[in-house]
Amino acid sequence: MSRSAPRPQGVVTRGTTNPNRLRRVDNWIAVTCRDLLADASDPLVVDLGYGATPITAIELRARLAAAVRPDVRVVGLEIDPARVAAAAPAADPPRLTFARGGFELAGLRPVLVRAFNVLRQYDEAEVAGAWRTMTAGLAPDGVIVEGTCDELGRLASWVLLDASGPRTLTLAARLATLESPAELAERLPKALIHRNVPGEPVHALIRALDDGWRAAAPYATFGPRQRWVRAITALGEAGWPLLDRPSRWRLGELTVAWSAVAPGGPVTARS
Repeated sequence: MSRSAPRPQGVVTRGTTNPNRLRRVDNWIAVTCRDLLADASDPLVVDLGYGATPITAIELRARLAAAVRPDVRVVGLEIDPARVAAAAPAADPPRLTFARGGFELAGLRPVLVRAFNVLRQYDEAEVAGAWRTMTAGLAPDGVIVEGTCDELGRLASWVLLDASGPRTLTLAARLATLESPAELAERLPKALIHRNVPGEPVHALIRALDDGWRAAAPYATFGPRQRWVRAITALGEAGWPLLDRPSRWRLGELTVAWSAVAPGGPVTARS
């Protein structure tokens, strides 16, 4: 007797998507998770909650195949069966397929899950349970990249986590259009977005980054990249645990240890 697929866990989200919306996180995954994917016996990646159209799954597959290994497999999962049916013409098995599923990952054992703009539509209290459900379905040493971004992908943030819990937080912006790093507060992951209040570590991080950006205003003469790099350099000098290098900073990124921004306790205010 064949086993039935696990019941999808989660709810249907709005499904908003645009081409290149997730380019920043995809390129980060291709670099940061390169060894994990390159060494995997089965380079299976899940795009969880790809939305009303399959474009982000298509782009993820193309970027990882070009930058990491050509045999990477991407499975796009959606709870809404109508979205799965609509994506079917874009499938290119075994490289790219679509199926119905949620946080239980449809019984798959991926080495990497990208879950973007999914948990943003849930309550904060539901985040930890969703993380546990997803990590339970990962292949050994697998990871999840969970975060959010604006409609055009100009502002984004994401958490890297594994079976032991969250490891890092990354903030990313299109520097050419960035007026202030404080704008990133609106696109924090669900686990942190309501924590952008005085007394919370993530509030202190964004404030310090914004202060550094304003102090680095003279560097704007040399372009926004140099201004951003100087602002992040100031963060490091102030003792923040930076985990990336200037080569990533110049792309508009900043990655810190999760321990530096982990929530301090129950939410007392909403931003």
